[in-house]
Amino acid sequence: MTAPLSQVTPNTWEFLSTPMIKPTGFREYDARWRFPEEINLPGMTALGLGLGTQMHKRGIEPRIVVGNDYRDYSLAVKNALIIGLMQAGIEVTDIGPALSPMAYFSQFYLDSPAVAMVTASHNPNGWTGVKMGFERPLTHGPDEMAELRDIVLGGKGEARPGGAYKIDHSVKEAYLQDLVGDFKMSRPLKVVCATGNGTAGAIAPELFERMGVEVVNSHNELDYTFPHYNPNPEAMEMLHDMADSVKASGADLALGFDGDGDRCGVVDDEGEEIFADKVGVILARGFAPDHEGATFVADVKSTGLFASDPELKKYGIKADYWKTGHSHMKRRVKELGALAGFEKSGHYFLAEPIGRGYDCGMRVAVEICKLMDRNPGKSMSDLRKELPTTYSTPTMSPFAADTEKYDILDRIVAKLVAWHEEGKPFAGRKIAEVVTVNGARVILDNGGWALVRASSNTPNLVVVCESAESEAEMRALFAEIDGVIRTEPAVGEYDQKI
Repeated sequence: MTAPLSQVTPNTWEFLSTPMIKPTGFREYDARWRFPEEINLPGMTALGLGLGTQMHKRGIEPRIVVGNDYRDYSLAVKNALIIGLMQAGIEVTDIGPALSPMAYFSQFYLDSPAVAMVTASHNPNGWTGVKMGFERPLTHGPDEMAELRDIVLGGKGEARPGGAYKIDHSVKEAYLQDLVGDFKMSRPLKVVCATGNGTAGAIAPELFERMGVEVVNSHNELDYTFPHYNPNPEAMEMLHDMADSVKASGADLALGFDGDGDRCGVVDDEGEEIFADKVGVILARGFAPDHEGATFVADVKSTGLFASDPELKKYGIKADYWKTGHSHMKRRVKELGALAGFEKSGHYFLAEPIGRGYDCGMRVAVEICKLMDRNPGKSMSDLRKELPTTYSTPTMSPFAADTEKYDILDRIVAKLVAWHEEGKPFAGRKIAEVVTVNGARVILDNGGWALVRASSNTPNLVVVCESAESEAEMRALFAEIDGVIRTEPAVGEYDQKI
């Protein structure tokens, strides 16, 4: 097969027959493109052929489960991917429309050596992509993505005999049963279930009902036009809408899910949006008494409370701060034998005996309901208020082109490291250390910190700040790191501000 041509353009004769794949779509841990501007259907078939070839190259048994989210074009994209997989001699089991964690579950349930989930995750319509993996519960990381990119863009996909196709409609029911089992709430609980009209609308309300939770529906009708907002529980627009629903309904809390159901956002009974890293600390506190000495992994965007919280220290909990990204986090949790991993974006990685190690918004919802059941005299706001107070920004994302963002970040990191080495104060305080495992996390001597890193999924940098002392210091941290970022003229405006 000839190498895919990035110069092929839509609405041409070649566009219907020649693979078009923009190289930047092969990211650190996902494959993600604008469709059809950056990848066409023949390009997706070439991706399937490349993925199947990668399986053979690595000695993976040639069987894979494939699913797709609810966007109107995802079925066509999945079918094009399946054609390529079958060309490569892979036996495909199509589980139909699914959540990403439902596809990951199907690897266990159907004992499949590989998975490929067609989804743009929380990205707006117009994006598509594939989350894929071989070694359950892991998904492709940078090494696997680089190998796949070289196979596909180098035209090294090999056609083989043996390809086959079948459909399995049993996964949804098995997934729900795996999540809930025979658990039933022993206290009344009223939950706003918010899915932003995304794929989770077909799963989450039923999940709550099976547990005996009273459901307040919020935009749970499947509608791939996303008429209200893009389903992204990290975005303040969705969180504010969830808060309004809590206040209007008198619900005990709101749980919101992104477009493919692998993330969960939380709003408490007072309408307070609880950022996912703080929810992680609340969950960790709930797990700690039964798992003394456990390790929890947190991404570099997350609160410092995983390391400093006295309640976690009491049970000998160990904190490990690691690279942001679902593939990085899953791998780190598995490598360390950690009980769980928590990511500020709303990905939670609950390992055995709680979960299976992959990120699943539905599993988090179940565990939050169980936590409330174990604390019948407490509200979600009570659990929030029991945490040590910190002041943190939302996750903010200034524009930086995919082709430039890593070079920009390298220069910013170098400036921040030099700042530390020169002993200059940062936001009026001494820098204790600069952690560069993923961008730069500038940590002050009082535990406050500011992070800048590159988004792996979108053309953006990512900025987060936290102070244990005051909102004023948090704002000072942001002003300081933003000043360094503004030395790069190619960095654009923020998607949101504090």
